[in-house]
Amino acid sequence: MQTTKDDLYRFVRRYVGDAEEAYDLIQDAYAAAWLAIRRYDPSRPFAAWLRTIAINKCRDWSRRRQVRRWLVNATPLDGLEAMRVEGKDPAPDDQVAAQALLRALDRAVVDLPTKLKEPLLLTTMEDLSQAEVAAILGVSVKTVETRVARARRSLANTLAPLREA
Repeated sequence: MQTTKDDLYRFVRRYVGDAEEAYDLIQDAYAAAWLAIRRYDPSRPFAAWLRTIAINKCRDWSRRRQVRRWLVNATPLDGLEAMRVEGKDPAPDDQVAAQALLRALDRAVVDLPTKLKEPLLLTTMEDLSQAEVAAILGVSVKTVETRVARARRSLANTLAPLREA
């Protein structure tokens, strides 16, 4: 856990957009990994195996979230933390605009379809190669490339009105 928890948390946090939910999902992933440890193939990277379990936990969470939204007409999660950048503090107006853009980016990533979100997060946030992502997701490298491009295009379109304001 010591060697994988930070990377896994960062990935899950970006996937679900909520820090508390991410901690819960990480715990679920580690518990599931412990229960399935006999099925682990030592010839494959442990981190990739664990990340696959975490992705499945995130998918389950997304499905449950969609059902809850439908049942109670819930709105998207907005308890998102803005990332702090070290250095000189920007002007208050710039800081508010930057925080709004970060919140919008977090919401847009969370709202991406699963097929676009997973390859985007794995390649950009986890710095995995497209071949590694393809192996984790069980798709071709070209599929990963296409999905990442579509995800970036979708995010750019979603955030364009905010950047122009």
